[in-house]
Amino acid sequence: MRSENEIRLALNNHGDLVRRLCFIFLKNEADSEDIFQTVFLKYAQNDRPFASFEHERAWFIQVTRNACKDLLKSFFRSHVISIEELTSEPSVINNEHKEVLEAVLKLDKKYREVIYLYYYEGYKAKEIAAILHKRVNTIYTLLNRAREQLRENLGGEIDE
Repeated sequence: MRSENEIRLALNNHGDLVRRLCFIFLKNEADSEDIFQTVFLKYAQNDRPFASFEHERAWFIQVTRNACKDLLKSFFRSHVISIEELTSEPSVINNEHKEVLEAVLKLDKKYREVIYLYYYEGYKAKEIAAILHKRVNTIYTLLNRAREQLRENLGGEIDE
């Protein structure tokens, strides 16, 4: 079991990452909060030391991805529609970037992941490949296809 100080430090260092990643996967604030708590509970119960800050960060990304995937595959999730989906007005979206985020959220999951990790978290293709257990060339292909879809959906140019 980790100490309270370790958990607070992890919340400060990785809390925003986990929360944003949850929202990218789940598109729902309530489910994102549930998974956020689950991830940090797993962290609190995990005594395994990490080799570095980047190793710890990669652990948080992987555990968050897996928890989100598990929730998305659950029976309950496949038979319920959230209020956010009904109103199409997620509360965590900043109005200034709403159009871009909506376009990203409309992408297939495989494209959303790489776009999020590349643009929002600043990972390089090689790092994303390691995190997602894919080849580097696959990541480049996914990024190019995602950018093309975003161009089409936004009706013009996007910054690369």
